[in-house]
Amino acid sequence: MPDDAAAARAAAEEESAFSHPPVDPDVTSAYGSHPDQVIDFYAPRTASDAPAPVVVVLHGGAWRARYDRRHITPFADCLARRGFAVANVEYRRGGEPLVPGPSTGDGDDATPAAGRWPDTFDDVAAALDALPALIREALPQADPRRTVLTGHSAGGHLALWAAARHVLPADAPWRTGRPAPLRGVVALAPIADFEVAEKLDVCGNASLQLLGGHDAFAGRRPYADPVLLLPTGIATTLVQGRTDRVVPQAVAESYADAAAKAGEVVGLTLLEDVGHFPLIDPAADACAVVAEEIAQLAW
Repeated sequence: MPDDAAAARAAAEEESAFSHPPVDPDVTSAYGSHPDQVIDFYAPRTASDAPAPVVVVLHGGAWRARYDRRHITPFADCLARRGFAVANVEYRRGGEPLVPGPSTGDGDDATPAAGRWPDTFDDVAAALDALPALIREALPQADPRRTVLTGHSAGGHLALWAAARHVLPADAPWRTGRPAPLRGVVALAPIADFEVAEKLDVCGNASLQLLGGHDAFAGRRPYADPVLLLPTGIATTLVQGRTDRVVPQAVAESYADAAAKAGEVVGLTLLEDVGHFPLIDPAADACAVVAEEIAQLAW
């Protein structure tokens, strides 16, 4: 497909994904004192006598403050309508300081830095640790023993990282003594290999910024980069659009290859004629594929 046509289709996919109005949660619970340390809960919309499996959602947006959990609430609601109990996690993202970026033509010639070190990781770890108790209080109809972790883009990175905390370096403050009690992980177009992502300039060097810049990048990668945290022993599936222009297919493939070399089988579902945003767009067929991948692990 010519570049102009591919760009137009990618823009249309993004517009569709962001066209849905935000969906308010049933309950919001705090896991810390910062305003961003909250989890939105969605009760399953289908009637059932059996406890519902839980899907934990980590939103994307290049770990930047302008993208919060609200943009993924239609996806969370979509999962709730399929019978899942859903926990949509917010976490601290980057804002100031600004980093140089290309001119947007509107006077804003800088891009907010991506993520905060170590705050972004502190929050995801704290949220996952607090989740079982919060679920029992907010969603008594849910079964936290059947939990699947999912995330999109930067959130896909965080999902893979959260599932790998037991294989972090011994001095990592987020390390756990055992694997997380998860049925599995479904990572959607994840930023799963920072080295490959940087070579491809994914999201304007967002992973470099997340780790604190060039001087800190190499030293912090073993604590943050999923491709270096293998094997996890947790069932993992990556869902990736072949025409993704935001996080190209090569990033997911690199993670899957590294997992195989580490002796772990990671599923890689590649979707033809699908870009970055249909994976979380309830109006897109790709979103139904994502829901089915989650269901295969959860039920």
